[in-house]
Amino acid sequence: MKRLSGLLYIVLIGYTLLTFLPFLWALSASFKPLAEIAAGGLNLIPKQFTLSNYQQIFTQEPLFGRWLLNSTIVAILVTLFNLLFNSMAGYALARIRFPGNQFWFFLILAVLMVPGQITLLPKFLILKSLGWLNTYQGLVVPTIVNATFIFMMRQFFINFPKELEEAAALDGLNRFETFFQIVLPLAKPALAAQTIFVFMGSWNEFLMPLVMLSDPDMFTLPLGLNAFKGQYVSYWNYIMAASMLFTLPALAIYAFFNRYFIQGVTFTGGKS
Repeated sequence: MKRLSGLLYIVLIGYTLLTFLPFLWALSASFKPLAEIAAGGLNLIPKQFTLSNYQQIFTQEPLFGRWLLNSTIVAILVTLFNLLFNSMAGYALARIRFPGNQFWFFLILAVLMVPGQITLLPKFLILKSLGWLNTYQGLVVPTIVNATFIFMMRQFFINFPKELEEAAALDGLNRFETFFQIVLPLAKPALAAQTIFVFMGSWNEFLMPLVMLSDPDMFTLPLGLNAFKGQYVSYWNYIMAASMLFTLPALAIYAFFNRYFIQGVTFTGGKS
C-alpha cells in the first residue's frame, strides 16, 4: 500500500511539473529578447535578461492600457451581475414553489447541453439590431446570467438551513429581505466559487469579443494580444510579457477567494 501511495505521488508530481512547465517557459520568455526566443530551446533561465518587453508593450501598442481597462470593466460587471442574478434564480428554484418551477429547472438543464458557439450568430444578429456592437453592453448583457451557476446556486440553497429563513420570517422579514440580509451573506462559499469561475471565464473570453467587436478601442485584452502577431513577424517577447500581466488578475482573484473555494464546491453538490 505504501509503495502504491509513493508511486501515486510520483505520478502526480510529474504531472504537476509537466503542466507547470509551459507557464514557466512563458514567464521566462517574457524576460528574453525576441532573438533569443526565435533561436529556440527550452532554457528557463534567460541568457539576456531584460525588462524592456514589459516597458515596450505600452509603447509598441498604445491601446494596450485601454484593452486592459476594457477587460477589467467587462469582467467586473459580468461577475457582479452573475452573482446577483444567478443567486436569485437559484434561490427561487430551490425555495419558492410556483407554477412551472420544475419546467424552468429542466429548461436550465437543457441549456447546459447547448454549446455556446451555437448561440454566437443569434447573439450577433440581436446585438446588431439593437446597435450594441462595439459597446460594453454588447459584451456584458448577453453574459449576465449563466445556467451552470444557476444550477450550482440552486444546489447550494437546497442544502441551506430552512430554520434560519423561518426565524427571519418570525422577525417580520419578507422574502427579499430574508434573501439579501440572511441568506446571501451566509452563501459566501458558493459565491466565492462562482466569482472565481465567472471572472476567469469572462477575463479569458476570446471568441465572443472576436465576433462582436471590430473597433480596436473596444478590444478586450485577449483579442488585443493578436495585435502583436503580424503576417510575417510575431513578437513573442511582447506576447509573453502581455500574457503574464494578463494572468495576474485571475491569479489574484483565485488567491483571494481560495479559502472559500473547496468549501463552496463541496456545498453545492447535495441532493436534487
